Amino acid sequence: MYDVRPPIEMDSDRFMDRLRIFIRSRHYAFKTEKTYCYWVLSYIRFHQLKHPETMGKAEIETFLEYLSVSRSVCTNTQKTALNALIFLYREFMKTDVKDLKFRYATKPRQLPTVFTHDEAQAVINQLSEKQKLCAQLMYGCGLRISETTRLRIKDIDFGSNCIIVHETKGDKSRRTLLPNSLIDL
Repeated sequence: MYDVRPPIEMDSDRFMDRLRIFIRSRHYAFKTEKTYCYWVLSYIRFHQLKHPETMGKAEIETFLEYLSVSRSVCTNTQKTALNALIFLYREFMKTDVKDLKFRYATKPRQLPTVFTHDEAQAVINQLSEKQKLCAQLMYGCGLRISETTRLRIKDIDFGSNCIIVHETKGDKSRRTLLPNSLIDL
């Protein structure tokens, strides 16, 4: 099922509702909204439900240190939490946060385990017709799930064997190759 933004009362005085409305007014992706709200709520819960207006630099540093030391999150996860909190304070609350001092997570990055070409084909061949074509497009053209589900016939240029992908990450458009094996499908 697709992710759908939950409706929010525009006159709500709840802090998280106001934050969500602010994020939506900036036209951020729903995935970004969910991620930022998750980290802001985690931050608030970590500090025993204290309101962010009563907290600042010291509490942010403590939370980021906790993520690194106690939760052993990877560097990118810690940076995502940091981005959410910086957005909360600088953009939403108009409070500048400077010179944060905390220990960055040092969990070593692991190389992802990836399918071989034959393994990927074996999985794709198990899918039904429509799902199989979507998986082949993602695999063969390097499309994201959201890009594949929004693809339209007019986006496919059979003359040049390419696909024009609109509204990609960052609201950009890009062109990708269409494999010959997918043209007839």
